[in-house]
Amino acid sequence: MLPILQVGPLAIQMPGLFLLAGVWVAVSLTDREAPRHSLKASVLSNVILIGLVVGILSARLWYVMRFLEVYLDSPVSVLSLNPSTLAPLEGALTGLFAAVYYGYRKGLPLWPTLDAMTPGLAAVGIAVGLSHIASGDAFGAETGLPWSIELWGAQRHPTQIYEVLAAGIIFWLIWKNRRQVPASGFLFLAWVALSALSRLAIEAFRGDSVIAFGSLRTAQLASVMVLAMVLAGMHFLVRPQAPDPRR
Repeated sequence: MLPILQVGPLAIQMPGLFLLAGVWVAVSLTDREAPRHSLKASVLSNVILIGLVVGILSARLWYVMRFLEVYLDSPVSVLSLNPSTLAPLEGALTGLFAAVYYGYRKGLPLWPTLDAMTPGLAAVGIAVGLSHIASGDAFGAETGLPWSIELWGAQRHPTQIYEVLAAGIIFWLIWKNRRQVPASGFLFLAWVALSALSRLAIEAFRGDSVIAFGSLRTAQLASVMVLAMVLAGMHFLVRPQAPDPRR
C-alpha cells in the first residue's frame, strides 16, 4: 500500500493520482478513436468531462447521505475528497446518465459513441485496480497460498493484483479487436461482459464483500444479471435481420 506519497511538504494521494492518470489516458484514447467512428473528438471530450464531474459530485453526495449523521456533526468534512469517501456505483450510474443525456442533446449516435469510448473505459479499469493497490481497498480474504500478501494483519489473496491483471487482459482484448467487431455497439457490450465476468470471478476471493441471502455475494449476483442482459444484447446486435415482408 502507498496511500500517500510525501514529496517535501506536499502529500500526494496516490489512489486519486492513479484515477486521474486513468481519466487522462481515457480521454486521449477517445480522442484518437473518435474520427474512426465519424465523431468529433471535442464533443466526446465534453461528454467524458460532464460524466466525470457529475459522477464524482454525485458519488460524494450519495456517500454523505449514506452517513448523514457523521457529516451533520462535522459539515466541513463534506469537502474532504478521496476515493474511499465516494459511492462508486451510484456515482458511475449518475455520471453515465448525465453523459448519455448530454450526448443525446448533441445528437450523438449512441452505439458508435460508446464504441469510441470503450478503449478508454477499459484503461480506466486498470487505473481503478492500481488505486486499490495503493489504498488497500478491495482487499482479499485470508489464505495460506504462497502468493498471498500481508495486509491488515493477515495473509490475504492479492485481489487488487488480480484486478489489475484482469483489467490489463480486458484492455488488450478490446484494443486488439476494436476494428473487427460485427456490429456497432458490440465492442462496448463486449467490454461490459468481460468486466462483469472478471468481477464475478475476483469477488470469490474478496474479503470485504457484502453478503446477502446467507452466503450469496451481492456483487456476484449483480455481475450475473449484468452478464445475462449484455449477452442478450450482443445476440440482438448480431442476429440476422428478418426480410421485410412488404418487399
